[in-house]
Amino acid sequence: MERRTPLLRPIRHLLAATSLSLAVLSLAPAAASAPAAVTERPAQAQPNILMIVLDDVGFSDLGAYGGEIRTPNIDALAADGLRYNRFDTKAICSPTRAALLTGRNPQTVRMEDLAADKTTPDPTQSAAARGELPVNAETVAQALHAAGYATYAFGKWHLSTAFDTQTGHNKESWPLQRGFDHYYGYLGGWTDQYQPDLVEDNQRLPKPTRTGYILAEDLADHAVAAFAQDQSDQPKFVYLAFTAGHTPIQVPKRYIDAYGDTYAKGWDAIRAERFARLKAKGLIPADTVLPPINPGDRPWASLSPDEKRVFARFMAAYAGYITHADEQIGRVIAQLKASGQYDNTLIVLLSDNGGAPEGDQMGGFYYPYHYSQYPIQDHATLADMVRDLDKLGGPDTKPLYQRPWAMVSSTPFRRYKLWPYAGGSRDPLIVSWPGHITGKGAIRGQYVDAIDIAPTLLEAAGTHFHDAIGGQRQIPVAGRSILPTFASATAPTRQVQFFELRGNRAIRSGNWKAVAIHRYGTDFSADKWELFNTATDFSESRDLSRRYPAKLKKLQALWWSEARKYSDPPLAEPKQDIRGMHQYDDDFPAPSPTTDR
Repeated sequence: MERRTPLLRPIRHLLAATSLSLAVLSLAPAAASAPAAVTERPAQAQPNILMIVLDDVGFSDLGAYGGEIRTPNIDALAADGLRYNRFDTKAICSPTRAALLTGRNPQTVRMEDLAADKTTPDPTQSAAARGELPVNAETVAQALHAAGYATYAFGKWHLSTAFDTQTGHNKESWPLQRGFDHYYGYLGGWTDQYQPDLVEDNQRLPKPTRTGYILAEDLADHAVAAFAQDQSDQPKFVYLAFTAGHTPIQVPKRYIDAYGDTYAKGWDAIRAERFARLKAKGLIPADTVLPPINPGDRPWASLSPDEKRVFARFMAAYAGYITHADEQIGRVIAQLKASGQYDNTLIVLLSDNGGAPEGDQMGGFYYPYHYSQYPIQDHATLADMVRDLDKLGGPDTKPLYQRPWAMVSSTPFRRYKLWPYAGGSRDPLIVSWPGHITGKGAIRGQYVDAIDIAPTLLEAAGTHFHDAIGGQRQIPVAGRSILPTFASATAPTRQVQFFELRGNRAIRSGNWKAVAIHRYGTDFSADKWELFNTATDFSESRDLSRRYPAKLKKLQALWWSEARKYSDPPLAEPKQDIRGMHQYDDDFPAPSPTTDR
């Protein structure tokens, strides 16, 4: 059955009541324009919780993480809270989001890869890869709702199946059926920023027609309105999932122009500058090595003058896209401060995976992707891009930047989104909670996984996941709370975590990590494994597999043990349309980093 929204004031009415304006925004921090007066609120035992999820934003994009992209509101959160430099995700959106919301490994909750996009269930898919959240996987929203929270989700969902609205299904995987009182956003993996495919609660909406509309501002309006509700005795959980920086990279032109020729120096130089700032900020160890350019990616010096001009503009658009999202975050935080809620709000900001490599070497212009498996492909030539460059980021384009910019996004690591290296899974994680953080502005070096976030939020709220609901046993939770790290830089966190995506594998035990890239159509026993000691090799740049074969063998056995515990089957190749994308071909023959013999 579809869940009905409780008797909360409708968000559309709140939007009018709070007189939210979509007037042209400046590039200054939105928080700077917050009202001077702060409303006094009665004490509330349980904190509000705001989880902000960015999309395809790599480890080094944000200003607080060494990026040249201007993110003053996010940086202020970091200065008021904590930054983690060993937070790992699942290297792609749906699995990470499933882990964030359920506290379980994505394979356990049938979300090994993207949410199912067929109108009927695929009988060839294994249990791990069905792309459909099971009903006995309680979400953090359900657990918080049971603890008295009002729960809201705004933005990207990407955990619903395409067959969930067909006969015999009741939108079981839509947000309202997974614990949220109210939802406003889009169900798929991406949508147009000017003409999004919107859903409110359990109903689809027509496309916006208002002049000047852009999705990120609309989502921020809804988050502001949620926190503006006069329910002083009821805590709120707001899950705010922006599209930025996922394709399409669309943002008003003034945000792109604000970056001028910042990126004219190219991806190799920008990457080196970010690397230096990461060291200067103490976010990476001083002895970290910057790996060479990824195999298959072109050095900036090899590009033609037209390519340099066009590709630099792509990155300026991406930077403007992130800055615009930062302004919307600033508006939400300004509402919390103006209404007296900020000091009792736990804010968690993170991204779901590394920079996006799907644009390959030319990028997408009129459409993001080139894959023949998709019904639409981008056929823009360089000449087309030069001619229409001024349209980049506007409603006539759906851009995705060139793959080497994803390498920059994931500085200082190898590779990017989709890969089992840290370039795919290592992401920014910022936590702010006034009065509960020790050492504001500090960097935490403990290992944290996406599955640990939900248990942390629940412990902060004084509750937990349930073993059974209505007599139905729930799937065991694999995550563990990192709440003790808020007060201590030495508080222990998880020591073991396995990873698998599209047949590629990784396992971490303590500071040791092993990685295997799989060639499709071959036996998994033939996979080439690499071994890294991340205590002395933060960027995973030196393969120690030959020096420590016994250690590698132990980690391989541990991977199988963990995979059998959390995945059914423990390992399988992805479906044919994914194999046909040839996303990992550059790794064969596998180009190893420097091998320590």
